[in-house]
Parts: sequence; C-alpha cells; structure tokens
Amino acid sequence: MKAYLRGSQDFQNVYRKGNRYDRISMTAFVLPNELSHHRLGITASRKAIGNAVQRNRAKRVLREVFKLSEDSLQRLGKRYDWVLNAKGRILSMKANNAVTDFEQIVESVATREADDNGLQVA
Repeated sequence: MKAYLRGSQDFQNVYRKGNRYDRISMTAFVLPNELSHHRLGITASRKAIGNAVQRNRAKRVLREVFKLSEDSLQRLGKRYDWVLNAKGRILSMKANNAVTDFEQIVESVATREADDNGLQVA
C-alpha cells in the first residue's frame, strides 16, 4: 500500500520524535506508527539539491528506492513513518547505490527493533 505523510504536522512529529539515520545519499527519520502500513515523506531542499528539476528528480529517485525496498520493509516487526531527506550526492550516484544506502538504514532499524525487544538479529 502506498501511503504518504502529507501535512507539515506529520513531518514535524517524525523529525521531533523519530530516530535519525545518515547515509551518503540521504538522511532518514524513522518513527513507529500504529498503522498496518509504512508511510513515506520526502524532502529535497533547494540548499541541498538545487533547482526544481533536480529536486523533483531526487524525490523520484527516493520514491523508487522506497518501492524497491518493499520486501525489506515488510520484514520489519513494526510499521513506520519514514521521512527521507535527499542529499546532493544522490543525483550523481547510481540507483543501486541509493538502494544500498536505504537497505542499510532498514537494517539499522531492524537492529534497533531487536535491541528494544531484547533479541538478536540474524
């Protein structure tokens, strides 16, 4: 299911209460939600990315990365609100490198889940 964070209140809530994960191509803020699905919010600032064409391309790349990682996301025990902030490097990277960055973030979230539950990740 495709669900998106819409209002600035949703984004601000994730920024304030969520955990932050930094990678070369993106920064992710992740907050557990009580829904049956993940929700996605994307930002690409003028300062980090540049003009509107580049920002829109960066957002398309991040949406695709999220879509390609659906299997990994479904393996998580909880469902989350995700805010992905594009970094300038995302436009010069190969798409599979951006997917790898996001998969590392998902793995970090899984590790945090396991730590919170007192379990070990295999």
